[in-house]
Amino acid sequence: MTDPHPNLAVLARLNPADMAGSADAFAPDVVFHYFNPHLPDLTGDYIGREGVVAFFAKIGAKSKGTFTVTPQSIHPFGDELVVTHTINTMTLNDDLDISTQVVVVWRIVDGLIREVWDIPSVFT
Repeated sequence: MTDPHPNLAVLARLNPADMAGSADAFAPDVVFHYFNPHLPDLTGDYIGREGVVAFFAKIGAKSKGTFTVTPQSIHPFGDELVVTHTINTMTLNDDLDISTQVVVVWRIVDGLIREVWDIPSVFT
């Protein structure tokens, strides 16, 4: 039996519904890259712990609290990278249910998330 990769424990600390409570998992200068042509008002780079918390607050407000992340697979690569496949769901405008498959690449150094790339499959 092998020990789980230590970076998986870092991701296990995250709660998308309470990122302020999870902020200590991120480096103070973390960069969160978000791109989704269906949500252009959220697209951009979010800098620092405050930026990550602000992003999740924005998506929570936009979805009126319906945003959820359901992990499908999580794989560490080397010492720094973890790739996750998730299905993200939310309701917009009270009647538009959205379900998007997403790949998220996490760069974790010294037990802190340093950079994140959120890549939705919105073109397929």
